[in-house]
Amino acid sequence: MGMERRLTQRFKVNIPARWEGQRTRREGTVTDISTAGCFVLTEDIGVERRELVKLELVMPGGVITLWGYVIYKADEIGFGVRFAPNIHEEERRRLEFLVKAEAVRSSMRKK
Repeated sequence: MGMERRLTQRFKVNIPARWEGQRTRREGTVTDISTAGCFVLTEDIGVERRELVKLELVMPGGVITLWGYVIYKADEIGFGVRFAPNIHEEERRRLEFLVKAEAVRSSMRKK
């Protein structure tokens, strides 16, 4: 992908997800995440760059609902999302908690 443009560190995860675009609704897996965005591994993409998508992370404690824009897509593999800045405050807190937990888990694996 060339030079790294991310401003926040992403962490490897394996989170079941549902997503919905303007024309398509599918299931997938979030394979990396940060407080700014994520990558959704999914078949039959059906989304376009800059499209607004609704993303539901299916967690053991409930669903985290996020909105974001497709910033790139990898045909037949998935797409990258940059989260919208106006995420509901409660969902933003849950996202931040999830990312902090993954940061701790990641640092423990490196030891």
